[in-house]
Amino acid sequence: MAGNYPVSAETRERVMAAVDSLHYVVNVHAKALSGRVAGPVALVLRDITGPSLAHVAAGVEEEAGSRGRLSLVCSTKDDTKREDDLVQLMREQHAAAVLLVGGTVTDDAYHRRMAGYAKALDSAGSRLVLCGRPPLPAGVPATVVDYDNRGGAFQATAHLLTAGHRRVLFLGGAPGFSSAEERRLGYRDALRAHGVPHADELDTSGDYTRASGYLRTREALSAGVGFTAVFAGSDVVALGALAALREAGLSVPREVSVVGFDDVPFAADLTPALTTVRVPYEELGRTAVRLALDREVGFTSDNHVVLSTQLVIRDSVRPPAG
Repeated sequence: MAGNYPVSAETRERVMAAVDSLHYVVNVHAKALSGRVAGPVALVLRDITGPSLAHVAAGVEEEAGSRGRLSLVCSTKDDTKREDDLVQLMREQHAAAVLLVGGTVTDDAYHRRMAGYAKALDSAGSRLVLCGRPPLPAGVPATVVDYDNRGGAFQATAHLLTAGHRRVLFLGGAPGFSSAEERRLGYRDALRAHGVPHADELDTSGDYTRASGYLRTREALSAGVGFTAVFAGSDVVALGALAALREAGLSVPREVSVVGFDDVPFAADLTPALTTVRVPYEELGRTAVRLALDREVGFTSDNHVVLSTQLVIRDSVRPPAG
């Protein structure tokens, strides 16, 4: 059946006829144990419905498929126990790589858990790949593929400041999350570089959801917090901000400018089209798979790659009125 043993054509015909009539399939678990099957690539993320994470998954599937690998997508729903179980399951399934995607709180408990995953997978011939997360301490057998959150946030804020805005409402992510903290640092870096004082009332934290963007913008307006521009920590948050501004009768960008982050597909279709920071999410997925699988055959030794982000200028920013 494998085509690597000399038999007569008649015998081969009879065997293959029996295979067809019995609907026989190869026991992939046995093949995996013998090392004769290419292990799958597992993508583990908190939520599979987010537009940005969906693009990471598309990149993973494209690269894995081009290399003849099956892709598995798993969701943890922010449940650490479920994440533990999924990583162990992928280890048992002889996955070639396990990709953990998305920002996280990088405390001591997180570092211990990731080190445990990395060592367990490494002992089984697999590889832990962290996507959109900071690197682990030296000596931990893991690969990191990140993108420039801080630089992208700097570009977005600097674009608003260069246009003349001095009161920029920042709708940041949840405190402690790695990507959110990097974007906050980029926002503050730009203020400092342009000589604009940081104002606590303009620097807000919350979830990367439309509801959060709407509520925080509405609260700032109700509290009389003066601002002429909004930098939303994600395009979905920017959607909520736009809704609150329009509800308050404010025109974008004539009265308030708005910048997002991610450049998800709907950003260009909004009215006005949203200026935002493009994150190469599909490339993130492709690079993660490439590094893991190339390492498997000894083609690469890269452990930490940072992809660049890009400011995409559209129609949602103007100099402040008056």
